[in-house]
Amino acid sequence: FDKWTDGQRRRILVDLLERCSLSQQKFCAKQLQARVPTEAVDFTTRLPRVLSLYIFSFLDPRSLCRCAQVSWHWKYLSELDQLWMLKCLRFGWLLNFCPTPFEQGVWKNHYIQMVRELRLTRPKTPSKDEFIVIDVQPVKSNVPERKLSVAGLGTSRGKKELPPWRSSDRNPTDTIRYNYLDNQHPIEQARQA
Repeated sequence: FDKWTDGQRRRILVDLLERCSLSQQKFCAKQLQARVPTEAVDFTTRLPRVLSLYIFSFLDPRSLCRCAQVSWHWKYLSELDQLWMLKCLRFGWLLNFCPTPFEQGVWKNHYIQMVRELRLTRPKTPSKDEFIVIDVQPVKSNVPERKLSVAGLGTSRGKKELPPWRSSDRNPTDTIRYNYLDNQHPIEQARQA
């Protein structure tokens, strides 16, 4: 067997596995799993839940909400009340009721509600007219007017209107800003905005 090529060894192994019973194939699978390291394993499924929660406790609320989008297991872990209760208590935000053991995500919802209450009034943004300086005069150049008009023809014809995210408007009105702490559907958020 040591002197055979890789192709010959594979053929022999396939023939042996085809002749084995189901229990013998399971035994071979367990032996292979013990010898061959697995790749791309989710650490939260391998570690005890306490250690996974300890790792998640170092994340800020926005990162926890992003972790909830990775997989169902991460969603379950990142929405546990053990994580969100500490974040609420750090700010002194207490629940005014005692949740039952069947209620989950109470502290996360409470955190989101308290953050929304903090942003009840939006800061006043100045209008577009306040950014314009009236006393500005155009600079006169030494280039004759005829050359300016010829140079201006090429730029006015090729000038395109920029998309809203590239325009010079400091307060765009046609873009929707999402709050990552809201786990709502984007269309519902747009309707609320």
